[in-house]
Amino acid sequence: MFKSCEGSPPSELAPESRNIVIPPILHPSIHQADGPPRQQAHNTQPITATMTINLLPRLSARCALKTISKTTCAAAPLTTTPTRSFFSAPPYPPTNRDMPPHPPRAAMPMPFVTETVGGGWHTYDIFSRLLKERIICLNGEVDETISASIVAQLLFLEADAPQKPISLYINSPGGMVTAGLAIYDTMTYIRSPVSTICMGQAASMGSLLLCGGAEGQRYTLPHSRIMIHQVSGGYQGQASDIAIHAKEILRVREQLNEIYLRHLTKKHTMEEIQKYMERDYFMSAKEALEFGIVDKILERREQVGEGR
Repeated sequence: MFKSCEGSPPSELAPESRNIVIPPILHPSIHQADGPPRQQAHNTQPITATMTINLLPRLSARCALKTISKTTCAAAPLTTTPTRSFFSAPPYPPTNRDMPPHPPRAAMPMPFVTETVGGGWHTYDIFSRLLKERIICLNGEVDETISASIVAQLLFLEADAPQKPISLYINSPGGMVTAGLAIYDTMTYIRSPVSTICMGQAASMGSLLLCGGAEGQRYTLPHSRIMIHQVSGGYQGQASDIAIHAKEILRVREQLNEIYLRHLTKKHTMEEIQKYMERDYFMSAKEALEFGIVDKILERREQVGEGR
């Protein structure tokens, strides 16, 4: 039923009927480009909608906008096909049936990769896509949040393929001792060999993680720097409590020295390690190789071999 505009009687409208087919769209459970995400579902079966619109060629544009027509939609049967996810995000619905969807929007700049999967698309953030290749990136300070993420990724990749190697790329100024030791213990605990690659810098706890990689699979890029030093901390309170925490810091310092001593390819005495770590000790890639923290300086990707 039409509503007349500007006093025109319905008999003068002489509507013309046409059928317009709307291209298939993804299931509405997927995110919308300009709105909050809806509840995610495994189903991404396309839905085909057919809309019947009565066109009024003699009406003005203003009058045509006020016309109301009846809409009929025919939906194809939906099937559920669960897929395994590597910390990935679902795609937005495409704006064109021949083009992939726009990637999700993030609070910080984040590259996204869109891949064609079957008849649809799947969008990954760049770190989730690298995880599919068994690559983990440690960027920034080592804190409890970063540690929890790295540990979870290591455990996941071990469960996925225990015998395949894992590559850990490190660019870190260091951070919390307990958070870093959680990563180190997981690296040595799992069955998958973990190769470490320094890019940029590996300082403080970052250098310990670099040194703790699998034997013969610790690498650095040519212009990276490595820094080692003794543990630091602070505490305030009663004198007896301060003494307790000072004793704990000394214990942790000895523990870290023993870890370095265990993994260095060049033999050092404990006294030499303590001397080097008394203050901040910076090394170039070549000096780190001579010191025994890394096994090789990488110029090109093919030099990594199976350790990647």
